[in-house]
Amino acid sequence: TRIKADHKIHKIVEEPLCINIFTTGGTSATGVNGQFIFSQILIDCLLRLKTTTADKKELIDHCKQQYQGNTAELSNLREFREDYSPENALWWYTRESFFYKTLNAALRNQNIHIIFLFRGFISDIYRQLEANQVDDTLRVYRSQMMSSDELETLRQSCDQFISINSFFSTSTDKKQALSFVNSCDVGDNLKSVLFQIDANPTLVTSKPFADVSAYSEFTDESEVLFMLGSIFHLKSVRRSSNGQVWIVRMTLCSDDQHDLKQVLLDMKDQFLSSEVNLQTLGKLLWEMGKHDLAEKYFMRFLEQLSPDDPLLGDLYHDLGRLASNA
Repeated sequence: TRIKADHKIHKIVEEPLCINIFTTGGTSATGVNGQFIFSQILIDCLLRLKTTTADKKELIDHCKQQYQGNTAELSNLREFREDYSPENALWWYTRESFFYKTLNAALRNQNIHIIFLFRGFISDIYRQLEANQVDDTLRVYRSQMMSSDELETLRQSCDQFISINSFFSTSTDKKQALSFVNSCDVGDNLKSVLFQIDANPTLVTSKPFADVSAYSEFTDESEVLFMLGSIFHLKSVRRSSNGQVWIVRMTLCSDDQHDLKQVLLDMKDQFLSSEVNLQTLGKLLWEMGKHDLAEKYFMRFLEQLSPDDPLLGDLYHDLGRLASNA
């Protein structure tokens, strides 16, 4: 089990982080800041979309295909299909299995359709984090291997805000975090990085964080998990005193602590002010320039509506506009 736990943490250390940076002074809805804004609104939109049994079946079929011939994962998948309940969402996420691997890969590669299929499970994790929200201010650590370019981007972004487009796993144990980064094989282009994060729970408005050790397969790990899309203020990036590790200091932010507050509110008004459905998701993706995906969700919505549904008129109107813009 210890080896398995080490393996999982090594994998986390070596998996690239998916980060969006918001640079103050620029608020255009395209470009770098656009990515930051849309990733925030997209998470909100997906969390509000009701999930269906058809979505769950499609996700399970997708995973079956991914893990064809892998008996261990197919057995995990069977167990998941039969036994999953919202109360054990965190347990599933902290396990070294297809669930964690598929979800993280989708978040890292921004595979929107797979994230869409996972949305019910993401909501369950969110609710469990919220229910177990840490009460006291914490200092946590995460070791990470980063390319020279990624590190340079962070160095250029001091005093800016970054959002992390995945669940962000950290440890309260600095020694443990450092031991993982020190034992990694560092190539020419890879740098050892230690994130040091101060997180104050009174600032949490919509992205909870919790100590998930009790849910983990490895209960001796002091793991604190931050919600997908958490926003941090990047304070500094410096070499450690012995020069072996880069230390990135960050603090957790609330939604209204940064210059983005107004832009996010305007976007929420535009997209999330009334009931959220697949058409809302389609419109958001259209705005992001993802026309094929927008059409996919418009059509998916069309299949769900009855022939006399009052929403049809507006949906046909959007489909027509999308077709004429293609």
